[in-house]
Amino acid sequence: MTKRTQTSRALHFLQLFKTAVQGTEKDFTSGNINRAIFLLSVPMVLEMIMESLFAVVDVYFVGRLGEQAIATVGLTESVLTIIYSVAMGLSIATTAIIARRIGEKDTDGAAHTAVQSMYLAGGLSLLVSISGIFFAKDILLLMGADPQLVAENYHYTQIMMGSNIIIILLFLINGIFRGAGDASIAMRSLWLANILNIFLCPLLINGLGPIPALGLKGAALATTIGRGCGVIYQWYFLSKGKSIIHIGRKHLKYDAAVVNNIIRLTAGTAGQFLINSASWVFLARIISSFGTDAVAGYTIGIRVIIFTLLPAWGMANAAATLVGQNLGAQQPDRAEQSAWRAAFFNMAFLLTMAILFYIFADKIIGFFSHTSDVVQYGIDTLRYICMGYVFYGFGMVLIQSFNGAGDTKTPTILNLFGFWAFQIPLAYILAKVLNVGPKGVFIAVAVAESAIAIAAILLFRRGKWKAVKV
Repeated sequence: MTKRTQTSRALHFLQLFKTAVQGTEKDFTSGNINRAIFLLSVPMVLEMIMESLFAVVDVYFVGRLGEQAIATVGLTESVLTIIYSVAMGLSIATTAIIARRIGEKDTDGAAHTAVQSMYLAGGLSLLVSISGIFFAKDILLLMGADPQLVAENYHYTQIMMGSNIIIILLFLINGIFRGAGDASIAMRSLWLANILNIFLCPLLINGLGPIPALGLKGAALATTIGRGCGVIYQWYFLSKGKSIIHIGRKHLKYDAAVVNNIIRLTAGTAGQFLINSASWVFLARIISSFGTDAVAGYTIGIRVIIFTLLPAWGMANAAATLVGQNLGAQQPDRAEQSAWRAAFFNMAFLLTMAILFYIFADKIIGFFSHTSDVVQYGIDTLRYICMGYVFYGFGMVLIQSFNGAGDTKTPTILNLFGFWAFQIPLAYILAKVLNVGPKGVFIAVAVAESAIAIAAILLFRRGKWKAVKV
């Protein structure tokens, strides 16, 4: 290859990257499939990279407050994961419907669907806020936290659960943008939210000048303020006609038929995430029986794992959008090709990360904590769970592709059997019955995730998802 050819290819790549970030191309139902995957994936992956970066930065500053603070974050997030599972289910269902409407060239129908999904989000968040504000202490105790941890840190749980509407709307509206193919707007809103988070987190935790040091409460407030600004940014684009979807007064009327359709799909997608999230709560409960250091090490390890899984979810979300839009455009074969290619790219990425994590686990975890037991638990979390990355890279894209097609039943069944009938019993037997300890939990995660991915590959090949109507 000549130097001139290399330069030409580099310039072409940079131009394509610029197009992806700017979001100037909107139609992904024609043209080269690899190009479509790249243009959708780049902003979605960058969006998730910033989200995962915040997760790491947050645990770094919280880690300076000690093991009790880290454990509080871990236990609170285990509970919030259940709540956000419903919100993520709503977001994915909305993405699937909007992608289908955009593929059908029905932008008014897409905007109307977006509004109805927000009504559902508001009702959900109100129930969560009331529970979190009044029962934060009881929730932490139920999760196995010791009384001293609860007494000192329950305000963090109160703030995070009380302000959940902001996080729910942030991810829901980004799901709306993704379904429409406006991935660049979703990326910028999350970047704005998380850059503010990263800036405010150390400022509010440690204090500066007239700003008092708020400790763990400061971390919760930083999240609330940063993501609140992200939601305001999103609404500007939706209401001012700055995206494909423009919400006007005619779209605000409550529509029971559309709401019921969203609920029908959400039941499946939320079911998937609830099953998954509830299993993580059970796993966290098992780990908490081994002490605060185990919970702290596990929390750090999971945050690092999320650092790679969230960008991988960006690729999976891109596949879901491509599947939905191409099915809407009556191109099922193109939808299938898009999913398989995105799955291969995702697998290659996670395989690379798994190798790096296994080799450098001690250095990575040691950056966040210097307590020997916490570090060792974190190393075990990282090394054992990343063993399932190869299959998981394929599985997560195909499961999202099912969802993008509106087939939410298949992933729900996969999760039900994979997590509740297999992962939880295996984790308990290894950790408690066979006395393997927390390592048993981590092994169970890798084995179960790999089994679910293999099953997803086999079911996706059957192609029944192509006939689903939304």
